[in-house]
Order: sequence, then structure tokens, then C-alpha cells
Amino acid sequence: MSIVYNFIYLLTRPSECIIFANLSGVNAIISRHLFPNPLFMKLSHFKFNLPVDLIAERPAYNRDESRLMVVYKKTGNIEHKMFKDILGYFDDGDVMVVNNTKVFPARLYGTKEKTGARIEVFLLRELNRDARLWDVLVDPARKIRIGNKLYFGEDENLVAEVIDNTTSRGRTLRFLFDGTYDEFKKTIESLGETPLPKLIGRPVDKEDKERYQTVFAKREGAVAAPTAGMHFSRELVKRLEIKGVGFTEITLHAGLGNFRNVDVEDLSKHKMDSEEFIIEEKTANLVNKAKENNKRVCAIGTTTMRAMESSVSITGKLKPFEGWTNKFIYPPYKFNVASSMVSNFHLPQSTLMMMVAAYAGFDLLMKAYKIAIREKYRFFTYGDAMLILD
Repeated sequence: MSIVYNFIYLLTRPSECIIFANLSGVNAIISRHLFPNPLFMKLSHFKFNLPVDLIAERPAYNRDESRLMVVYKKTGNIEHKMFKDILGYFDDGDVMVVNNTKVFPARLYGTKEKTGARIEVFLLRELNRDARLWDVLVDPARKIRIGNKLYFGEDENLVAEVIDNTTSRGRTLRFLFDGTYDEFKKTIESLGETPLPKLIGRPVDKEDKERYQTVFAKREGAVAAPTAGMHFSRELVKRLEIKGVGFTEITLHAGLGNFRNVDVEDLSKHKMDSEEFIIEEKTANLVNKAKENNKRVCAIGTTTMRAMESSVSITGKLKPFEGWTNKFIYPPYKFNVASSMVSNFHLPQSTLMMMVAAYAGFDLLMKAYKIAIREKYRFFTYGDAMLILD
């Protein structure tokens, strides 16, 4: 049985292309990739059939014992390893950049006043701390109108009022809570559920609270985990550090946009949701120093890659930054910072897959995914990992 995401794998391999453009009278190589017409990548190029049993419902028993596919961009060679074998691909002076965002229990279940209807409320982002205003999604949305009140908890100790409609499912809620902000957050923590993607076809359990989180997590604000980082155990990090590999952190609070379907065939018309990110000066300095010394800079995950590519100088150096990004990376794209990348195996037609295709090269990634399906690699949030090297 297969889940079909409107995707048919290309029957003929696209030929290698070198595209030239004239920019202010100067001929410049824009891109050299294995694309079907690289200037016009379409949504349908990223379609494939993913067997439903390859969507991982649970993580590997030990974080660093998931499988690892190693892909070499220059040669096209592919190796099959365990994630803890990543130790053998990095040396003294190399740098791994991780996302230290922390997932909060964003999924709440409440009841609507008067009718008692059960309503799911998914917290997206805090709009105003003092006013307890939140941007949320509600389900079923048709039952929720401005002025409605929602009650949470067995003793209904948390109440929210709908004060605005934002999208078809989106609402702005004001939580009516008399306690301090810390007490309010503790109440959300106690009532909320780990926001595991619903495509994982099982109820959330206690294990998910720990495992749908990386060992780097410290800055709360994400509703989706930076999944590539979940393969690192504390022991593996320590072994890499002993070898001389440096770890440095960025923050990007991943939102539900990571799971939102792309609904336009022309990818240039797709708009990404904005996500908050922070790159501190010490991270920028460490990354730039590694690049100057010709050491590897490895982006751990698509969120890390997006953050770094959203704050680059014209000379290709990483810059400190605090703000928001809606950068959408898809082929063809010239990367500026990382010389290697770790990523999970992503769903067909997802923006995450598109970014990895831009980094690895479209043809090589499709080859790797075809092999991954044949070799029963596990896909999605709790799935296996891919290391992409030059």
C-alpha cells in the first residue's frame, strides 16, 4: 500500500545543465545541477510514491542508532551507515551548527461554551505576553466564531475568548487567566500535548515529550521539532567534541509551515510562513573562522540551513541577526555557508525536500530517495537521516 502525493518519479533522468545569464553585460554561471530545466522547477517534479509503512511512527530506540545514508555530491556515491558513524566523517576544526529551539506543548483540547463541543486548539505563536494573546488554529473551525469562549482542563481553570478570525482555520485568542505569566505557562504545560504531526498515526504518549525534542533544546518557541538534530545523543556529541569537532547554535522557531502543502505548480509563487530566528555573534565568528580555515561547516537540518542562508553578507560570510525569515529555498540555489548537511528523509512535494534537493542536486536526491525506499529507510519526523558531503 502506498501514500500517493500526486507524484510520479521522472521516467527519464534529466540531463546535466549549465545555465548562463547576462547580468549587466557580464556572463555568469548561475547554476550547475542535474535538473529538468533548472530555471523552472515545478511542484510536480517532486512527486513520488511513498509506502505508508516507511513513515516512522516511533524513533530509533537509541537516538544515534537510526540509519544514516551518506551521499557524496561530487561523485554521486552513496554509503549506508548508522548515525553514530557520522563520527568518521568529521575532523578537528570542523563545525556543526545546530538549532537549539525547544518545542512546547502546543496542542490543547477544550470545550465550547454552552454546546460543550470538543475543540482542538493549536497554539502557533504568542502575540502579546501581557494580554495573553495567541495566534492559533482551531478544529473544527466552522463552530468557532468571534466572541465564543473555550474552556480547558477538567475544572475549566483556563478560559480563552475568540477575538478575531485570521484565516479559514486561524483565530486570535485571548486567554483569561488571573495568575502570573509563569503560572500561565505552567498551566499550558500541564494541559498541552506534544504537537506530534498527525500523519504519525498513533496517539501521543509520555515518550514523545522527550523524544520529540533534541538534546540541544533550550529556547522555547517551536511547534515543530528540528528533526535532524534528534539523531544526536549526548554521548555522540561528547565523542565528536573530543575529536575536535565544534558545536555552535542558532535558534529558529519552526512552525506549522513546515507541514503546509504547496498548492501552486509554479514554485516561485509559493509563500513560506515567517519564522523567528537568532544568530549570535559567537556563532557567526566560529562558522566564518572554520570557512577561512577550509574546515567543514555542517548544517544540522533544514531549519539551521534556512537561518544561515537568511543572514549572509555579499562576501558569503555568516552575519549575526535577530528577526524573521520567510526564505524559500528550492532548486536552483547557490548556498553560501554550509559545506555539508544532515537532514531527514522528507515527504514528497514538501518544502523540506525541495531545500535538500537544492543542496544535493535534484537528480542525485531523487536517486537517493529511490534507493532509500528500496532499502526500507524510514521517512518523516521520526525517520532516518542523510548526510550530504561534497
